[in-house]
Amino acid sequence: MLYWLMKHVLIGPVVKTLFKPWVEGVEHVPESGGAIFASNHLSFSDSIFLPLVVDRRMTFPAKNEYFTGTGVKGWLTKNFFKGLGQIPIDRSGGSASMAALNSGLRVLNRGELFGIYPEGTRSPDGKLYKGKTGVARLALEARVPVIPVAMINTEKAQPTGQVIPNIERGQVGVRFGRPLDFSRYEGMEDDRTVLRSITDEIMYELMQLSGQEYVDDYAASVKERIAARAKAAVEGARVAVDKAVDQTRVTAEQVRLQVEERAATARTQIEGQFETARTQLEQVGEQLRSRQGRAEDADAGEDTDEDTNAVDSADEAEEARAPEDTGAEGTPAAASGDDEASLGIPEDGEQQHR
Repeated sequence: MLYWLMKHVLIGPVVKTLFKPWVEGVEHVPESGGAIFASNHLSFSDSIFLPLVVDRRMTFPAKNEYFTGTGVKGWLTKNFFKGLGQIPIDRSGGSASMAALNSGLRVLNRGELFGIYPEGTRSPDGKLYKGKTGVARLALEARVPVIPVAMINTEKAQPTGQVIPNIERGQVGVRFGRPLDFSRYEGMEDDRTVLRSITDEIMYELMQLSGQEYVDDYAASVKERIAARAKAAVEGARVAVDKAVDQTRVTAEQVRLQVEERAATARTQIEGQFETARTQLEQVGEQLRSRQGRAEDADAGEDTDEDTNAVDSADEAEEARAPEDTGAEGTPAAASGDDEASLGIPEDGEQQHR
């Protein structure tokens, strides 16, 4: 019920409206009975677009991690993939892989459609990689045809790791190939050579349908090597960063020591210059004080000479006035006489007058 609700109500109409995927070879899809849809794997959205263009219910294996989450997110994820008709698969290999094949076998025995990605994982670079033989074993044990399916441009619509898809109408396509019948190998499902031959035939048809470059190597192995190189590159980058940090630290320490040394030298020079300037200022102050003292002594000497000169001048003036005063008492008479004589007045005349 949930499968049809999501396909025809919740997800299907929205995806068809936004992307409008095109379909080729839909006539190769059987109207009834079990069949295996072997598809290339470019994007997570392959498991959405492929069931969407097939009218019948289709079941896909999905990695077990989608069904083992905890909490609300784990519950939503598990029900979402169940709603898409997917069943958990343990990809650790061995008996776990056989359990997944047995789950697919039960789906086929019910006469339903089962989708599988022979590459085992998404292509890391858009190329088509070597298929695993589980699809061949399943086809022989279930005795059903294999329909090759090429997914076109789904990696452009939703690149690996990108949550929000790139919406472009008519970009995504689904191309169905003619059914492959392997009934001639019936009963040989334990022959590894036969399984390899069937798987290679399926991958060849996928290469023809998709136009992808084929690489005779497992995608999982390529991913491991890519991851190892990426890890080595990250480790190398980390080592380089650590080395650069160490060098920077050493350089910074050297610069710090140089700065401290130069600062100490500059401080010493400045202190020496300051001390020299202070000494010079003190000397200038001493000189100024000495000159000021001599100037004060000179001013004091000039004041003393002026007082002495003033006293001497006063004494001279006094001496100059002293004879006049003496003449007033004795000599003036003679001086008067002299004056009178000089005026031509005889003494006898005075006496006669008297």
